[in-house]
Amino acid sequence: MQKRWLALAVVMTASFMDLVDATIVNIAIPSLQRDLHAGFSSIQWITAGYALAFAIGLITGGRLGDIHGRKRVFLLGAAGFTLASALCGFAVNPEMLVATRLLQGGAAALMVPQVLAIIHATFDAEERGKVFGLFGAMIGLGAVTGPLLGALLTQWNLFGLEWRPIFLINLPVGLAAVVLGRAWITESKAPQALRLDLLGVALASIGLFLVLFPLVQGKENGWPLWGWGMVAAGTAVLAGFLRWERVKTARDGSPLVELSLFRVRSFAAGIAVQLTFGVITGIFFLTWTLYLQFGLGWTPLHAGLTGLPFSVACSAAAGMSVQFLVPRFGRRTLQAGAVVMALGAVLYLAEALRYGTGIHSWQMIAPLAVLGAGMGLVFAPLTDAVLSGVPTRHAGSASGLINTTMQLGNAFGLALVSVVFTGSTLVGAFAHTLWWLTGALVPLVPVMALLPRRAVQHAETGAAAGVAAETEEAVLV
Repeated sequence: MQKRWLALAVVMTASFMDLVDATIVNIAIPSLQRDLHAGFSSIQWITAGYALAFAIGLITGGRLGDIHGRKRVFLLGAAGFTLASALCGFAVNPEMLVATRLLQGGAAALMVPQVLAIIHATFDAEERGKVFGLFGAMIGLGAVTGPLLGALLTQWNLFGLEWRPIFLINLPVGLAAVVLGRAWITESKAPQALRLDLLGVALASIGLFLVLFPLVQGKENGWPLWGWGMVAAGTAVLAGFLRWERVKTARDGSPLVELSLFRVRSFAAGIAVQLTFGVITGIFFLTWTLYLQFGLGWTPLHAGLTGLPFSVACSAAAGMSVQFLVPRFGRRTLQAGAVVMALGAVLYLAEALRYGTGIHSWQMIAPLAVLGAGMGLVFAPLTDAVLSGVPTRHAGSASGLINTTMQLGNAFGLALVSVVFTGSTLVGAFAHTLWWLTGALVPLVPVMALLPRRAVQHAETGAAAGVAAETEEAVLV
């Protein structure tokens, strides 16, 4: 086997590890909560903290790879991810687990952006189609493997460790990625790397924290006045971030975020869609887990197997949309996907209200399959549609911003769970969540009308396909 295919195996394994780790946590929440005596806000931070650190660090991680070498930064990220996984597995209280999850998300932000860059530096244009096909298959496999593996590891209670093996399983994989990556990955850098916008990173991080923290803690603390003050301060800091990015663009042309991209109508509309779907998925998957395991009292394995129709339908619809539907119907495929998802949410709502706590897994198959199919119709072609109106010279920046927006939406969604997931019972709270889900999906249909009718092919077609795969990964976090 040629060295570049061995390098591909290493970076794909690392990506698989990141994807499984992100999807594995939700299913183990009840066990984790019992063992650590974690409150609801701690559970939110354990999930939202990873997504937030990952989102904030993605663009920075990509820039660091361009400047210091993709192989070097990938290995640093993989080593950090492995160490953080060990610390997560040995956490003794909720505060330690939240802190180590933040560290894990930050390490993933160093590791994941290098994967596509390494692929581009390693394979020529003719080989990339096959490579991204393998990459997409790995994403689909991870979507199914993560929840099931989490359910099995939690239910088996290996060595009396309860939830801890969901993190400790990363250790041999991460160590292998570091050792084999050093031997097989070829180093590469951008020919003209931009400078790192440190002030932009600081302003974005502080602003997002000030906004998200009170959303997570607000309900538990009775929505105090200081929380609203933090939101106002965070909004002001984010406004300052935007102003600084304009200054940085004029000064040396190396901002953290390329604001000129938002003048492209299709890009701005696509970012709005991406952000909304990130919020939706962040809310749905956490509340769905709480509903199944706390509301219905199901075991982790029962809950994990129940989610299979969603994963299978999502993967099948994603493949069908890209190969057959989008070439014929264009953006109407995405609009249909949003409508199908809304129908799935309404169907699930009807089932949940009709059967209450007596609902069975087989009664969830249809609504979950419809929800999954709708999501697959949207996410697989969304990235190409968003990038089609972007100038070729900004395709790389736009791709990074798309994935970052998805992760930020996911973090916001997880933070908003305490606002959305309310009701006298957990079943009622989940029904309330489904109403929110439906209400958020309906306005997206006219917004998607701003996307181009057909995606225009760029020189960076491989990059767009790869980011689409990363976007599908973000959906399953």
